[in-house]
This record gives sequence, C-alpha cells and structure tokens, in this order.
Amino acid sequence: MAAKRRVARGGKASAEDRRSRDIASQCRSKNVQLVRFLYCDNGSIVRGKACHARFLESYLRSGIGLTVAMQSMNMLDQLVAEGSFGPVGEIRLAPDLDTFAVLPYAPRAARLYCDMQTLDGRPWDVCPRSFLKRMIDRGRGAGLELRAAFENEFTLARREGEQYAPIDRSLCFSTIGMDGAAPVMSEMVDALLAQGVFPEQYYAELGPGQQELPVHYAGALRAADNQLTVRETGRGVALRHGLIASFAPKPFPNEAGNGSHVHMSVWRTRDGRNHFHDPRDRYGLSEAGYGFIGGLLAHLPALVALTAPSVNSYRRLQPRFWSSAYAAWGPDNREAAVRVPSVRRGLEMESTNLELKPSDPSNNPYLALGGVLAAGLDGMERKLDPGEPALADPDAMAEADRERRGIRRLPASLAEALDALERDEALRVALGEPLAREYLAVKRSEVRAFEGKDVAFELLHHVYKY
Repeated sequence: MAAKRRVARGGKASAEDRRSRDIASQCRSKNVQLVRFLYCDNGSIVRGKACHARFLESYLRSGIGLTVAMQSMNMLDQLVAEGSFGPVGEIRLAPDLDTFAVLPYAPRAARLYCDMQTLDGRPWDVCPRSFLKRMIDRGRGAGLELRAAFENEFTLARREGEQYAPIDRSLCFSTIGMDGAAPVMSEMVDALLAQGVFPEQYYAELGPGQQELPVHYAGALRAADNQLTVRETGRGVALRHGLIASFAPKPFPNEAGNGSHVHMSVWRTRDGRNHFHDPRDRYGLSEAGYGFIGGLLAHLPALVALTAPSVNSYRRLQPRFWSSAYAAWGPDNREAAVRVPSVRRGLEMESTNLELKPSDPSNNPYLALGGVLAAGLDGMERKLDPGEPALADPDAMAEADRERRGIRRLPASLAEALDALERDEALRVALGEPLAREYLAVKRSEVRAFEGKDVAFELLHHVYKY
C-alpha cells in the first residue's frame, strides 16, 4: 500500500519496494511458507526468527523485533551475568534484500541475512555485520576492496547413542572417502549453487569423515554471508541423510581438526587490479601485500580471538598440526600462520593472495573478516615489515632463532587470546567499545563454563552446535 501511495503522488516506487515485491512474488511462486531472518551472534551461533510469507512484505520494511539480550548470550545459551543486556530493550533484524534465497534443503523455507538496527533504523553498535561494513568502508576510503573466501573443512558424522562417530575411516584425498560421502556432497554442491555460492574444489580430507569444500571468492560482505550459507547448507543437507555436518574445530580429539582458512586479496577500485600483485618480486607480492602481512602478524595474538574463538579451537592450534601455532609467514608453508600460496599459471595477477591459517568455522565470519581487514589495513598504512619468510616449520627452529626473527607462539587457549584482544587498542577501536566489551564478556563466560570440565563435556557442546 505504501508503494501505491507513492505512485499515486506522482513518484515512482523505490528500488527497495520493487525488490520487496519481487521477493514476495518468488515466495508465492515457489510455495514458500516461512522466511528466516538470520544473524550470527557473539557466540558464533547462527540464530534467527521466521515470518510467514503472507506477512513478509511488511516485515521486509520494518524488520523483525529481537531482544537486545541475545547479544549477551553465549554458545551454551547462558545469558552472561556481566553482559550489558537483559530483559529490557529491543532491536530490529533488518534484512539485506540482496541475500534472499529459497532453501533447497528445508521444505517451503527461504532466508535473508540481517543487520541489527536500533528502533529508529540506525546500525546497532553491537552488530557484527555492521562492524564488517565499517571496515569495508574504511578500505573503500583508501580506494581498496577486500575479496575473500573461507576454505572450510568439516566432518560428516552419525549419532551413536550419546556419542558421534565419523561416517568412514577414509584416507586423505582418497576416492574411497569421495565415494562414501558422494550422496551428501553432491546434494550440498547443488544446494550451494542454487543459493549463488560457487564451490571451486572438493576432496576428502585427512580426518575420518572429513570433507573440504573451498568456494569462490567474493567481496568481503558477500564472503561472510557465503560462509553462513556453507555452514547452514552443510548442516541442513546432512540432516536429510540422517547425519550431522560438524564444523567444530576439533570434533574428535585425536583426529585432524577442521579449519576455515581465509584466503584474501585487496583490489584497487580505480583500475580493478590486485593490489597485492607485483611480478617483479621474488614471491610476487607488492609493498602493500607485505604491509598487509605485517599487520596480520602484528595483531595475530589478538586476532585469533575473532578467527579461532571457541574453547575447542585451541585443541587445533597446536605445533605440527598444519594449522599454524606461530605468528610467522612463508611461501607455501602450511605451518606458517600466513601462507603465500603459489599462483596459478596464466592467472598470476588474479590468483595472488594470502591465506590466514589460524581460523576455523566456529567463528563469526563478520567479526573474523572485519578483524582481518582492520589488521591488514593497519599494516598497509604503517608499512609494517613482516620480516624474512619462514622457509621451514617454525616449531623445528631453535627457540633462539625464533626469538631473533620475532616469531611468536600464538595463544594456547581462548583465555590467552581474549587477554591479547583486550590489550590490542587498534582492534578494540575498530570493533568499537560496545561490541568489543560485549564480545569479551560473552567469550570469557564460555572460558569459565568449560573450566574443570572433561573432554566429553567440551565435545558435547561443540560438535553439534557448529
């Protein structure tokens, strides 16, 4: 009705109005009943509310109400005592209309990813997605755009009593593993494609039941949205086969962990060229690329509180686990925190990128990418020197050699990482005090919740939730 009134006054319906009507029309034509308004919280849990399609257009305009308390909730569904929010106060889940997709794995359902807004329509300062948008704007102010992709590993498992067991004992990259997982993975690829996410490769990974599914890169905001889509789709498709897809960093203590390595490059908006690429350099990197690495390494002890944010994450971030335990960089060094991958022949400029390895799928991708961008831009602005590359496993180096080269051990626990984040002024300023304060409160509550508990308790609360 509002759109009709605007037209009656001689104006034209806005692009947003037209898009809303188009979404409502798609829901009718595809018999969608419920539309999910989704967000990722400070505990990195994907949550949301749904409205009936009959009332969708009105909620697309107004958003759906949400208690502010949800940003003080941890991954155990505990309202944090020292958190800022409780029973009083409400925000709105404001949908990004460009993220609409019908869900191939959920009957008669669709979804939209949302920003958190105040009642008067301003970005809420405790919204993770809005934090990433601010960092994107910071980069655009310098004429730069981050492009990124999350390279996910996850485990297909079945429930056996109170435990979970992997679907197979296949070998790394083996066709046995591919064949055993084929019904799930084929359906998952189809479901991702239907939602506009493009898998580039697939293989059975090292751990039992472990899969790896890298997807094509995108702009930073779309890349973070895509990460939620991969997590949601993996879980939804697996359930249709009587399985779970666990993105927990370490679902089985004595097996390989699940990473979510971040591949990234920065592109110039003025000419559409990769700002990291310099064919004259021995590793193909520009001065800006080295500065970005310098920023990542300088902030990495704090950054892992965002990229590897669960108690379970630190079972994976151990020396000689190929997940990186040291703040070091190197060309094709899979024990370095920042790897410079080999470029693809004939696509040298396009394929020049950096890989951040201490990252796993238990993170909130908006916080993780926002933190990566804040750290990298700081390094570029200050022209931070990352030092000489590590051409060997840092753990195999003599301690004196690591100290001389400035190679530091990364935090060995979530508590240590949170302490480092609290001390890192640049990242805290980037997050903004309200979001930084609430995130630290939620995550510290998780540290306390797992103190003194056994491994079984830890796995119970991570394997199924992530």
